[in-house]
Amino acid sequence: CHPRRAAGPRSPPRKISTCTDHELENHSMYCVQCKSPVCYQCLEEGKHSSHEVKALGAMWKLHKSQLSQALNGLSDRAKEAKEFLVQLRNMVQQIQENSVEFEACLVAQCDALIDALNRRKAQLLSRVNKEHEHKLKVVRDQISHCTVKLRQTTGLMEYCLEVIKENDPSGFLQISDALIRRVHMTEDQWGKGTLTPRMTTDFDLNLDNAPLLQSIHQLDFVQMKVSSPVPAPPILQLEECCTHNNSATLSWKQPPLSTVQVEGYILELDDGNGGQFREVYVGKETMCTVDGLHFNSTYSARVKAFNKSGVSPYSKTLVLQTSEVAWFSFDPSSAHADIIFSNDNLTVTCNSYDDRVVLGKTGFSKGLHYWELSIDRYDNHPDPAFGVARIDVLKDAMLGKDDKAWAMYVDNNRSWFMHNNSHTNRTEGGITKGATVGVLLDLTRRTLTFSINEDQQGPVAFENLEGLFFPAVSLNRNVQVTLHTGLPVPEFYTSRSAMP
Repeated sequence: CHPRRAAGPRSPPRKISTCTDHELENHSMYCVQCKSPVCYQCLEEGKHSSHEVKALGAMWKLHKSQLSQALNGLSDRAKEAKEFLVQLRNMVQQIQENSVEFEACLVAQCDALIDALNRRKAQLLSRVNKEHEHKLKVVRDQISHCTVKLRQTTGLMEYCLEVIKENDPSGFLQISDALIRRVHMTEDQWGKGTLTPRMTTDFDLNLDNAPLLQSIHQLDFVQMKVSSPVPAPPILQLEECCTHNNSATLSWKQPPLSTVQVEGYILELDDGNGGQFREVYVGKETMCTVDGLHFNSTYSARVKAFNKSGVSPYSKTLVLQTSEVAWFSFDPSSAHADIIFSNDNLTVTCNSYDDRVVLGKTGFSKGLHYWELSIDRYDNHPDPAFGVARIDVLKDAMLGKDDKAWAMYVDNNRSWFMHNNSHTNRTEGGITKGATVGVLLDLTRRTLTFSINEDQQGPVAFENLEGLFFPAVSLNRNVQVTLHTGLPVPEFYTSRSAMP
């Protein structure tokens, strides 16, 4: 009987390989160094005499086992790769969902800032409208008052003209004295500031939007990475920090051993009276000069550094004292081109017969300040003017012709006060060569007072002064003056009789 065959196909018998050098010999051994099968004849010929040789079957099983293990490891990596691809595809979906959510959050945050800005804009516009209504009311009240007075004055003039036509001397003389007194009284009423506007047309409301704009420019996402730390607090260099007049110069540096990258610095000063700090500089420089501070005031300064990771702690606070009194000279950069400077910009004259204006280098917004001008040359009885002005005052007209200056102009016999081309308070007493004109600006009492040869000239010239004022002079080629600063307050102002 025949044996029964097993179900399924039978694998073909394994073909035994023969040696490539000896065709009649089968491979029976394996050379480890040559990494190839060999036959007995190869060994007898000595080709592999010094090599390690092992049985072919044993090496076959060993390499099959090693390949199987390597395949298992590769299979595990392939399985991990499939799982990783699933994770990446899930991340794509998650990124899309998170992006929509993050954009919605960002839009909501920006919309909240815009809403807050719009609310603040409405509040500020309300203040402007209130100022507008106030100015209109004051001007309209003055128009009404002036109209009534003008109507009364016109009626009086018409009545007087009819009386003058009276041909009866006796009848005329019975009423003439009373009419003359009434006319003089009416004229005096017009001369007491009635024709001076009680309100300016300018809106003295300056919107300080620079800090907000700076914050908007710096608005950015907070970096969550901690690979780049925030900078260390800067060090103020005391030997290079100083004050001059009402300016302060600050210098700082990073700690010597700090290796953290710094993108910029923020310098802050208080208000000179122990108030809140405010940013005065943001940038990459390590030195900054701050102008326009108050005289005789104590300021506190501090600085911090920043980079993409955040802002450093503050440096130590430095206390600075501005000058008690102002030392300054005339300013060539803001003067009319006809002004001639000498004596380190302390002496000025002019090459034109028309009046030209020159300002001092230092502006004042707070405190008590006094300076003098000595008359070095005075020919042909001109009328120079002395006082204070805004930085944008007219430079080609007498000081006081516009609403940007408050001045006293004076000739060899008398003086007048002038602002916005309104002349008031004629006072006897003029100037000659060698005379001294004093200007006293008291921004605590908000007044301006003048003197000639150390005696007060006229009453208090101007009141209710507020803002930033620069010393100012207008002169022509017939006058030369020299500026004297850093002076104590004169005695006439400290006496009780001269107190405003």
